[in-house]
Amino acid sequence: MSRIAAENFSPARGTLGISSHMELDDDLSSRANTSASPTLGQLLKRVGDARKVATGDGNETPVHQIVDLTDATLEPRPLPFVLSFSNLTYSIKVRRKMSFPGIFSRERNRLGAATTASPEAGESLFTRTKTLLNDISGEARDGEIMAVLGASGSGKSTLIDALANRIAKGSLKGTVTLNGEVLESRLLKVISAYVMQDDLLFPMLTVEETLMFSAEFRLPRTLSRSKKKMRVQALIDQLGLRNAAKTIIGDEGHRGVSGGERRRVSIGIDIIHDPIILFLDEPTSGLDSTSAFMVVKVLQRIAQSGSIVIMSVHQPSYRILGLLDRLIFLSRGQTVYSGSPTNVPLFFAEFGHPIPDSENRTEFALDLIRELEASPGGSKSLVEFNKSWQNMKQSNNTTRSSETDRQGLSLKEAISASISRGKLVSGATNTATSASSMVPRFANPLWIEMAVLAKRSVKNSRRTPELFGIRLAAVMVTGIILATVFWRLDNSPKGVQERLGFFAFAMSTTYYSCADALPVFLQQRYIFIRETAYNAYRRSSYVLSHALVSLPPLVLLSVAFACTTFWAVGLDGGLSGFLFYLLTIFASFWAGNSFVTFLSGVVPHVMLGYTIVVAILAYFLLFSGFFINRDRIPSYWLWFHYLSLVKYPFEAVLQNEFSDSTKCFVKGVQIFDNSPLGAVPTALKLKLLDNISGTLGVKITGSTCLTTGTDILQQQGITDLSKWNCLWITMAWGFFFRILFYFCLMLGSKNKRR
Repeated sequence: MSRIAAENFSPARGTLGISSHMELDDDLSSRANTSASPTLGQLLKRVGDARKVATGDGNETPVHQIVDLTDATLEPRPLPFVLSFSNLTYSIKVRRKMSFPGIFSRERNRLGAATTASPEAGESLFTRTKTLLNDISGEARDGEIMAVLGASGSGKSTLIDALANRIAKGSLKGTVTLNGEVLESRLLKVISAYVMQDDLLFPMLTVEETLMFSAEFRLPRTLSRSKKKMRVQALIDQLGLRNAAKTIIGDEGHRGVSGGERRRVSIGIDIIHDPIILFLDEPTSGLDSTSAFMVVKVLQRIAQSGSIVIMSVHQPSYRILGLLDRLIFLSRGQTVYSGSPTNVPLFFAEFGHPIPDSENRTEFALDLIRELEASPGGSKSLVEFNKSWQNMKQSNNTTRSSETDRQGLSLKEAISASISRGKLVSGATNTATSASSMVPRFANPLWIEMAVLAKRSVKNSRRTPELFGIRLAAVMVTGIILATVFWRLDNSPKGVQERLGFFAFAMSTTYYSCADALPVFLQQRYIFIRETAYNAYRRSSYVLSHALVSLPPLVLLSVAFACTTFWAVGLDGGLSGFLFYLLTIFASFWAGNSFVTFLSGVVPHVMLGYTIVVAILAYFLLFSGFFINRDRIPSYWLWFHYLSLVKYPFEAVLQNEFSDSTKCFVKGVQIFDNSPLGAVPTALKLKLLDNISGTLGVKITGSTCLTTGTDILQQQGITDLSKWNCLWITMAWGFFFRILFYFCLMLGSKNKRR
């Protein structure tokens, strides 16, 4: 038996090729007389049993060979899935390019001679309607690849988005049905997958890890981890990625897999659950001819396993054209050809432009379409000819179509048949009463999604330890600088002012050091959108796991900063004071990290986000109460004082430091330290104290305590909240911004055209 890549199951042919690790002919020959083909789960179980027999523990991977499951008793089955779309029309509003002379001439024409046509219905003076799709119809069947071709701007990606329900319902006109039933958005998300044009992958994960995480998201909890691993290994062989399985994806700074391998990984993560419908937006874009052919060859195997494959392609090569089953040529949003690749020469010959034998069919067709688009009449003649040609073809095939319709299955029956053949559609069951209820919305419960997301995030972080190392070093260096500048502060009036300055700078530093959390989500935004668009996991799972994963680094940063500064500066409170100081630092890191995470869900670019973060944190520090007391802030700005994130941890550490009413900070002659009399001799200061004592009738000596910690808090206007209330409010700000981040993801990641 030859060592070749595994072929997928084609029910019409009655053959299934799957990666195996030894000969299984003896085991399968006993099933040759059965009328039903084995499911993929049964096959995977046999492969796993065979692996254990061959290796003893299943850890090694022997040479994989093809398994022949030909069953002569299998009869051709009816086509279970037919995706039909009719009269799809989609228009958008675009701004007009207007100049002042043009506006004035339009105004004169409206008042005088009507030489310029008035705006059409739905248009205005400043906008016009642009039609991206214009009355497009067709169908795609399982076991086939339907390719959408056309020049740039012809509407290829728009048509794929329309079929994949990525256009808002109110904007798209026409119908899309599966086996005659209108597809619900919930059902389509579960039974389909969409491969974007860009390869959105984590660069530091290996190919095998990337596919395994996708399996843990998309395959149900009822499937054991060993079976998920088998599914991943089978998929690696199916995609031709065995030699690259242990290689990281890579990016600009890390060497990884090739472009063709990266594209096949992108396809693999979306077909891990064996979807019924697969949409791809230009999967061969940017690849060389060999890599592009291998990608489409993989798509052919996927289609032959019982899936509908619909993709857009710019200009396929001759070899790729031989793998395609249906073609749709678009020109400025209109269909100019729809049918089999074998009928392309006949179509253009009847149109009056025969394709030379030496020419590539698609290249000739696309060149002709471009020439027609550049002509005064555009491609209207080709569009009209296609309509008449399709009508003639449909009338000739009326009998055959009616027979096919009679053989067709309902959507529920088709999905049930697909599940019976081994489709791993996110834990689907055959016992449901309707098509929508046959497949759960999510494959796993929330806590499993959180665990997988956290595991992936931790693995990514461990592959780039320098990022956290630099952040920890920055916090440590800041703490050391503060410790050496404010070394062992005394309890004099100057020491009080220096303590206030230290606390204000320390609290603001904790927030500024959280700015590095900004690019984390911005770099993962489109991966998140791709994964949640088709229900790989819940948005709430992402928010919760993102928060939990951020806690351990924040704890380490808090401990490092608190230990570096507390005793070196000479802060008060002993062990209990240190613990509260540590909690306050942690609460500040938590609130700052949550605030920056929320902003990352709002702003689209890193540089814009940094500008906003720096500006807002500066405002928070300004209104925190350090530069100006609350009582002195103008009433129209007082609201910002209570919104300041720096206010609450700043007041908390001040109360932690100055809450002891028995501790004195201004004694006797120290009352003159912050005045012009601070430079006079001590003897003269004592005489002045005697005179003040006589005037006030109160004995004031050089050791009399004039200002305690409580007095300092009153001078700073810190009388509203206790230190513990300030701590809880700081923590609450962190949770509040996490909730806002969740709503940002809910509203900002719909990934649908308007």
